[in-house]
Amino acid sequence: MDKFTKLTGVAAPLPQINVDTDMIIPKQFLKTIKRSGLGKNLFDEMRYDDDGNEIPDFVLNQPAYREAQILVAGENFGCGSSREHAPWALLDFGIRCVVAPSFADIFFNNCFKNGILPIVLPQEDVDKLMDDASRGSNAVITVDLESQTITGPDGGSIAFDVDPFRKHCLLNGLDDIGLTLEKAAAIDAFETEAAQARPWV
Repeated sequence: MDKFTKLTGVAAPLPQINVDTDMIIPKQFLKTIKRSGLGKNLFDEMRYDDDGNEIPDFVLNQPAYREAQILVAGENFGCGSSREHAPWALLDFGIRCVVAPSFADIFFNNCFKNGILPIVLPQEDVDKLMDDASRGSNAVITVDLESQTITGPDGGSIAFDVDPFRKHCLLNGLDDIGLTLEKAAAIDAFETEAAQARPWV
């Protein structure tokens, strides 16, 4: 998993509330177990018409936001079924951070496990960032995980909270497997001792 330390990028505004995981990545794209290749179908039903043509009004189809790395969203983002493909699709598109007033719990946890930083902020702060994000290609904000601050294009700063353990994992690029491998020496020592103590096992 890639480390998340400081991210400076274009923020895309998606003020819609209750964006569920089927909207993020529709069910017909869940056949793969690969984490790559899903970005092209992120928000598929909002990005494309029935003939597969881009819908120009959708934010990620607009030239200024095609390479957005931050998404500023409405409340209850990621609700619905608990599909891990949702953060996979966001990450494959290039989005490393989602800011919203609230998230669905399972989606929120899945983001951390896949290297995405979900940030919960009061509605008034989200509204400010949503306004910043409406500036198109000038909607560049910086998310600094170490200092737990978001800096807008006008230089204003917003502080955010993050669980210390999850912060540690993101800063060091540790998913569940990485966390286990940190204990590799202790695991090897235990297995050696156990084999000597119980050779019949």
